[in-house]
Amino acid sequence: QVQLVESGGGLVQAGGSLRLSCAASGRTFSAYFMGWFRQAPGKERQFLASIKWSEGTTYYADSVKGRFTISRDNAKNTVYLQMNSLKPDDTAVYYCATRSRGGEYDQWGQGTQVTVSS
Repeated sequence: QVQLVESGGGLVQAGGSLRLSCAASGRTFSAYFMGWFRQAPGKERQFLASIKWSEGTTYYADSVKGRFTISRDNAKNTVYLQMNSLKPDDTAVYYCATRSRGGEYDQWGQGTQVTVSS
């Protein structure tokens, strides 16, 4: 099972930036995609971005493309989410997750709170 440890969340003013990190350990060889999601109170979990581990191909939700960037550091088994031009609506708990090839996102981090103040 893949273990995911997230960091980088916190409080930031609107227009500011944060960089979230997700360090993976354990059976990382089973991870095909790594992705970022968020969930605000009373709302459904929302897909934000993903990266194919083997190739580095990236995918973004329309709501965040142009502002958020997903990247990886293979040597550190870490995925990042650079978030720029943050808005109060970005306030949520942010999660990283992995999925195997042909599977679903089933390995999740504990989540990290991102709060954007106006």
